[in-house]
Amino acid sequence: QVQLVESGGGLVQAGGSLRLSCAASGSTDNIIKFGWYRQGPGKEREFVAQMSSSGSTYYTDSVKERCTISRDNTENTVDLQMNSLKTEDTAVYICNAVMSWGVTYWGQGTQVTVSS
Repeated sequence: QVQLVESGGGLVQAGGSLRLSCAASGSTDNIIKFGWYRQGPGKEREFVAQMSSSGSTYYTDSVKERCTISRDNTENTVDLQMNSLKTEDTAVYICNAVMSWGVTYWGQGTQVTVSS
């Protein structure tokens, strides 16, 4: 099993930046992909960014010019640096970990609120 704990959310003005972090513990050697998702008020959960164990990254179009996903293998954390935040970025941000045997684990999420 893997446990995921997100941190770094908060209230920020539009145009500001936040760095979210997801700390993984447990069977971290078997994680093949980390991802960040978000769920805004009244919206479905949507994909934001992912990083595979090979280091390849992928972003949804709405954030690709403003966000960077990175992983620290020593600390078993995966971060999401978000710049030029917009009010529409307001959401609960949730990280996940995809295991080599196909199971996906999810964290509880961290709230990001962007004010105008």
